[in-house]
Amino acid sequence: MKNKTNIFLALAVIILVGWMIKGTFFQPGISDLKGDFKEVTHYRNENNTGPVQYVYIVTVKDTSSAEMETFGNFKPHHKGGNTKVYFFKEGSSIPQEAYAGKVNFDPAYNASCIALYEKSAMGNTSVVKNPFN
Repeated sequence: MKNKTNIFLALAVIILVGWMIKGTFFQPGISDLKGDFKEVTHYRNENNTGPVQYVYIVTVKDTSSAEMETFGNFKPHHKGGNTKVYFFKEGSSIPQEAYAGKVNFDPAYNASCIALYEKSAMGNTSVVKNPFN
C-alpha cells in the first residue's frame, strides 16, 4: 500500500512539474498574433530624468483581423511614462525614424497611419483608427 502511494505521488509531481514547464516555455507572444506585425523602428528617450517615452512604428499585413491592442500591450511601458505604437499598412509609405514629443514622426506620413495604440502614464490603453483624419 505504501509503495502504491509513493508511485502515485511521484507521478503526480512529475505531471505537475511538466505542466509548469510547458506553461513557462510555451507562452503566446507577438509572433502568435493575427496581423503579421513587423517593427520598422522605435524610439526610447535615453535620459531617465523625465517620464520614459516609447514610440514604435509598425507595419501590419492583415488589418481586418489584426490584434493591435494586444500587440501594444506586449510592448514595454514604465509607470508614469507613455507608450505609443503607430500602425501602417504593409506596402504603404512608412516613416523610418521616430522622435520624442507630441509629433513622433514626419507629418508627411500621417495619411498612411491606419491606427494608434497609446498607453498613458496612468496605464489606460486606447486604439484609435485613422488618428490623423
